[in-house]
Amino acid sequence: MALWIQAQQLQGDALHQMQSLYGQHFPIEVRHYLAQWLEAQPWDAIDLENQQDEFKAKRLLDGLIQELQRKAEHQMGEDGFLLKIKLGHYATQLKSSYDPCPLELVRCVKHILYTEQRLVQEASNASSPGSGPVDGTPQRYQQINQTFEELRVMTHDTENDLRKLQHSQEYFIIQYQESLRIQAQLSSLASIPPAERVQRESGLQSRKSTLEAWLTREANTLQKYRQELAEKHQRTLALLRKQQTVIVDDELIQWKRRQQLTGNGGPSEGGLDILQAWCEKLADMIWQNRQQIRRVEHLTQQLPIPGPTEELLTELNATVTDIISALVTSTFIIEKQPPQVLKTQTKFSATVRLLVGGKLNVHMNPPQVKATIVSEQQAKALLKNENTRNESSGEILNNNCVMEYHQTTGTLSAHFRTMMNTS
Repeated sequence: MALWIQAQQLQGDALHQMQSLYGQHFPIEVRHYLAQWLEAQPWDAIDLENQQDEFKAKRLLDGLIQELQRKAEHQMGEDGFLLKIKLGHYATQLKSSYDPCPLELVRCVKHILYTEQRLVQEASNASSPGSGPVDGTPQRYQQINQTFEELRVMTHDTENDLRKLQHSQEYFIIQYQESLRIQAQLSSLASIPPAERVQRESGLQSRKSTLEAWLTREANTLQKYRQELAEKHQRTLALLRKQQTVIVDDELIQWKRRQQLTGNGGPSEGGLDILQAWCEKLADMIWQNRQQIRRVEHLTQQLPIPGPTEELLTELNATVTDIISALVTSTFIIEKQPPQVLKTQTKFSATVRLLVGGKLNVHMNPPQVKATIVSEQQAKALLKNENTRNESSGEILNNNCVMEYHQTTGTLSAHFRTMMNTS
């Protein structure tokens, strides 16, 4: 079944998310009337980071415009006349928007198609839990990778919006300084002859009124830009948290279960390098959004405008801090488990690894890791975040180790080579 047909059957929040993909940048009518053509084009064959692919993107843009014009020409009747005008308008609008940067059209359409595919897949899995992809299959990995692509596009979109906001705010400040200069000139007119003062005052007052009206409108526009950007960051962080749940609470937990089976004679668990790659992508996306939110904060402090944005930014900061904290905590794992039965006076080894250590530059100031023996009761308390830091159920020799960063593999780990249980 065509993707667009399935997307139109979405309900509730999923339908709202799908509808929010569209706007002046890409009208939903274009998606509807060119659904078959859009889904048949090789969007994935274009590398958005390669400027040499701009020619391919230009051909797709030209093809889209031609399809819209062709669709408009074939409309008949009274309703067809109105649709003909609307589709013709969209053709002109899209050409004007994307002709200078056709790669942005590709980015936009890829984001739309990836998001629709994810929403349809999630709706399908929710309605038929038993028909979803089997854990560990390429189809499951493909869904994770598609979500990463969607996050990358969303993060790029907010970066562009942030730059536009910054440029608009810088121009606003320049104009505000101009209004202060005019006010200073008006204040200095008292020292000149009355006849000349009246003439100059009239011109300055006119300029002042025009500029103040513009500043009022632009202040409202800036506040609107800030609000829209904050809402976009909210959606990005929500999807980041969802992706993190899939990777950390599903994929990583499954890896740990396979590791337990390996300790009982099962097959090798494998897949840790893929998990690290995903966790590093998560860390990278989270960090980029965190930096963007910080920059928006700086802009609001530089030019305070009353409104709900400050409260939203506080919430965003708390959310992104919570996400990155959970990621670091969850991705500190025991890569190589010690023997399940620790005999006294017998050497054993173990390896711990931080899957996001390289991305977060933890290796620049490598932490020290200490291994201790805890009871089952203490382990359960640790899982509940209860404080058992100073408690132990046994003594281990050589149980301190500094984590090392391995450049060739990009891993940050600590290898306890010669530990010994003395209790």
